[in-house]
Amino acid sequence: MSSEGVEDRAAAVPVNEGDLVRHCLGRKDRRPRTALLLAAWLAFLLGCADTAAPPAAGSFLVRGATIVDGTGSPGFIGSLRVTGGVIAEVAADDGNDALSPTDNEPVHDGSGLVLAPGFIDTHSHHDSGLQWEPTALAAVSQGITTIVAGQDGGSRFPLADFFAALEAAPAAVNVASYAGHGPLRLRVMGDDFRREATDGEVAAMQALLETELANGALGLSTGLEYDPGIYSSTDEVIALAQTAAANGGRYISHMRSEDRALHDAVEETIEIAERAGLPVQISHFKLAARGLWGQAVDLLARLDEARAAGLDITADVYPYEYWQSTMTVLFPERDFNDREAARYALDELVAPEGMLIGRYGPDSALEGKTLAEISAERGTDPVTTYLDLIQVSQAARADSTLDGSESIVATSMTFDDIATLMAWPHTNVSSDGGLRGAHPRGFGAYPRVLGRYVREEGRLGLEAAIHKMTGLAAAHMGLSGRGTLRAGAPADLVLFDPATVIDRSTTVEPHLTAAGIERVWVAGVVVYENGAVTGERPGVVLRREAR
Repeated sequence: MSSEGVEDRAAAVPVNEGDLVRHCLGRKDRRPRTALLLAAWLAFLLGCADTAAPPAAGSFLVRGATIVDGTGSPGFIGSLRVTGGVIAEVAADDGNDALSPTDNEPVHDGSGLVLAPGFIDTHSHHDSGLQWEPTALAAVSQGITTIVAGQDGGSRFPLADFFAALEAAPAAVNVASYAGHGPLRLRVMGDDFRREATDGEVAAMQALLETELANGALGLSTGLEYDPGIYSSTDEVIALAQTAAANGGRYISHMRSEDRALHDAVEETIEIAERAGLPVQISHFKLAARGLWGQAVDLLARLDEARAAGLDITADVYPYEYWQSTMTVLFPERDFNDREAARYALDELVAPEGMLIGRYGPDSALEGKTLAEISAERGTDPVTTYLDLIQVSQAARADSTLDGSESIVATSMTFDDIATLMAWPHTNVSSDGGLRGAHPRGFGAYPRVLGRYVREEGRLGLEAAIHKMTGLAAAHMGLSGRGTLRAGAPADLVLFDPATVIDRSTTVEPHLTAAGIERVWVAGVVVYENGAVTGERPGVVLRREAR
């Protein structure tokens, strides 16, 4: 267990509501959720009216930086010129090949710094709240220039409206999205989702997915550990994945289990890849149970076996030993009176001192405390306390006048397992973070990899780490033409100090910006410098390329 997860305490800051909505799609009474989404969406649309067009980028030169181009190739001291938002030239600083500034061309001194492609976050929740915070401080301050939304089986629906609103009111970052299984299932099945879908219902979901894919979704995402996806059969998921495959899409999944049934979940994912015949990515790959610790090598060997058989299976991972989700996610049978299930969760998955309350709508005074601390205050054992908290939250959810939201930050993984998963040649880096979440990954994931895993622990080389954040990430999402520094590519760039870059966000202060990120450009426009956003919003919507 990470000492960070035990010793840090979460500030009483609300978890991003959009993230909670996606993780609570299936509760019986969805009126509070619906009202929240409608209010957020109305605010987003109203904000479009007075929004200026994205700024045009001029020409500038970055000189003397260590250029790490995102391909995994060795870095070199060189210069890079941007013209009109596009990389025009890249050259080594060696004699006749060195680039020189033209008349009045701005020059950025990169001496001692690394210039890399902007980071591509393949599993992001930074989209939720962009209507209120389009400058996306949490993302750009850690070097992220593109976010991939629609994760864990949850996405905006319909995507056409989401994309249109983003194009009317651009953000600082580029945005792509998957189509979530959850909205499709709820649209077709309504409140009667706690069962397997009929053939007719699956066909109706496929028709909806066809439209989402036609409107630019990268593919299908599932959250098979969450409502309503947890009730779906493998055949239902495969049928939808086959629809994605027929339209040139991909599949990304929060698997059915990341703890007690992890091996079975991996086998199900392999079966989906085999029967649907499309690229498959495992989201935020982790071994989140004590009994699994140390088995990362064995799991990767199984995935290598599947890849050797011709299956395109990849993964993403974030660099923290703790996750953020709901209290209820640890009950696969959804029986919140089951003391044995609660006891197993606290014995094998998350110790009481490692379960931190990030949000608790029924009583915000509990936010920032661990389950162990709350148990001690109440004089009740942790199992009883855990079940009581869930039951109070569930009761509040059933009342449209009350706030039943809840979220925990839970320590369940080990550094060695994470480093092993991250080093797999087919794993890219992601954040799984939000703009204002209680988990520090929202502000710190990428600098943490560069600072701790690369510089301090030496578990990755610099070029390999940047490849996993850029070129490899783009390849895994089907975002061709992005993620590398080459002439003709969009000028999404990050300039950072490899000697000082590190995350500063913690569960006490999850919204602290990282150290060492000097400057970030999107389409050649500076969106972050001198420790602050610039207010520019040059991001674009990235749709799946037509076949």
